[in-house]
Amino acid sequence: MKHSLKEWIFAMRPWSFPASAISALVAFSYIFFRFSGLSSLYDINWCYGVLAILGAVIFQAGSNVANDYFDYRHKVDTKESIGINRLLIDEVFEPKTFLRYSLILLSAGILLGIYFLFNTGIELLWIGIIGVLSGFFYYKLKYIALGDLLIYIIFGPMIMLGTMFVMTGRINTDALLISVPIGFLIVNILHANNTRDMKHDGKANIKTQAMLLGVRGSIIQYIILGIGAYVAVAVMAAFKVLHPLSLIVFVSLPLEIMNIKKMQKAEFDKPELINNMDEMSAKLVLAFGGLLAISNFIAAYL
Repeated sequence: MKHSLKEWIFAMRPWSFPASAISALVAFSYIFFRFSGLSSLYDINWCYGVLAILGAVIFQAGSNVANDYFDYRHKVDTKESIGINRLLIDEVFEPKTFLRYSLILLSAGILLGIYFLFNTGIELLWIGIIGVLSGFFYYKLKYIALGDLLIYIIFGPMIMLGTMFVMTGRINTDALLISVPIGFLIVNILHANNTRDMKHDGKANIKTQAMLLGVRGSIIQYIILGIGAYVAVAVMAAFKVLHPLSLIVFVSLPLEIMNIKKMQKAEFDKPELINNMDEMSAKLVLAFGGLLAISNFIAAYL
């Protein structure tokens, strides 16, 4: 079966790439901010930083394809599902083709990781192992209500620690703080998706965090994480972890408020009411993270 380039690209769910790309970009911009004006600025490997952003996207692409494959095989995604990538459901791709595709993408990411490993340090190994295993076996943890936690760890601290490490050659613990607001908003992408799919996922005999919380609890979590991202930036600016210019992220607050209002319409029996909440949440990550990265780049010259 032959496939068009558009179908191969669509299979990777590129609309979700802001999650990985923005996390790595914010880490890149933070290093630029922190090392500006220092002689060590010239010791930073900026090319590795760019490659790290690319590598994060490749890993996410492979994970997306793998997750769609396992959701199809475990009958989590069916013809009745809404808001999903339907390439397997509609038999555009054969399941084995999707599995091979995910392995190819993950292998490409692994090769890039090995290159980094031999040119940086052994500390990168454990970050890479966690990333690969999480990417391929994410579905197992998602099915037992641990998906939100895993997404936070991978798309928050892990991506930022890895990006900063390949650029500087050392573990930068600031990544644990800087990753908090970005991690919160990225978790909301998944959480919105799982809240919408609550009824359908129940028929598949799996448990997501949204199912454990219920509709009301899921809405509350979405609000807490969304507002918490802005509070985290304000606190870090107050304690000079971030430059005061980082408060520019509040420009995106109206988008967050709009998302919250839409999320509050969620109903168990009417998933279509929040059908595009995952997409809207991803757009917020792009706006919020983009503003934070821009503030870091500009603050380096202030």
